Amino acid sequence: MPVDHYENFPVASFLLPKRLVPAVEAIYAFARSADDIADEGDATPAERLAGLARYEQALDAIARGEATDDPMFARLAAVISQYKLPLQPFRDLLSAFRQDVAVKRYPDFAALLDYCRRSANPVGLLMLCLYGAADENNVRESDAICSSLQLINFLQDVAIDREKDRIYLPADDLARFGVDPAALRGWTADARWRELMAFEVARARAVMLSGAPLALRLPGRIGWELRLVVQGGLRILESIERADYDVFTRRPKLGPFDWLIVAWRALWMRGPVLRT
Repeated sequence: MPVDHYENFPVASFLLPKRLVPAVEAIYAFARSADDIADEGDATPAERLAGLARYEQALDAIARGEATDDPMFARLAAVISQYKLPLQPFRDLLSAFRQDVAVKRYPDFAALLDYCRRSANPVGLLMLCLYGAADENNVRESDAICSSLQLINFLQDVAIDREKDRIYLPADDLARFGVDPAALRGWTADARWRELMAFEVARARAVMLSGAPLALRLPGRIGWELRLVVQGGLRILESIERADYDVFTRRPKLGPFDWLIVAWRALWMRGPVLRT
């Protein structure tokens, strides 16, 4: 199973130690399949919530040490036991997925960050646990990196999300810059939109840079992985800027040349200046 499909799973498989591959795949399978229940297909909201409730029940069974016939949860239980992983990050992911079923708007940045805390940050925490590096400082900076990745994804996917009647830009920011959320489906990249997006890009960059020292502090493969993650996120923000904030015409993403730049910047990453 590739580990680059779930958008909040910042793991480059070629940098992952072979000993951790089964554990990462088990965690990924849980996150990906639960996310699909919440977001894919034509199930009703009630059906989606029922499916997520079954995942919650499976976590409860793992907590009680009960055996399961479900191969995915059997693998996950073994990984949780082997690495002594906390269950709360898995529960937080399910909480975010349930929120996706019911919540389509966010009043302010604090509410959006609370969603990121549960939709993205648990992945970073679990990865730190696998590497035995989940101390307080590392977790704090990992949270910043993961939240920033989620915010960047929101900025990339404004056009996609609006087709699902979702707006992940804070309502108070929309009001501040004169962007009518009711008209967002037909919005174009005018001056008001560009001012709004410039503000959102700057804030997402600041969040990323606040966590970036973790990539320089952690040794070995996880450090190099995080350098690529940080520089990749920053490069996407630059892509949004180069497009003059028009995310409606074309979704900003990284091409082969961008990845060369990301790799070069990761190689020469130094503090405190982390972007060249």
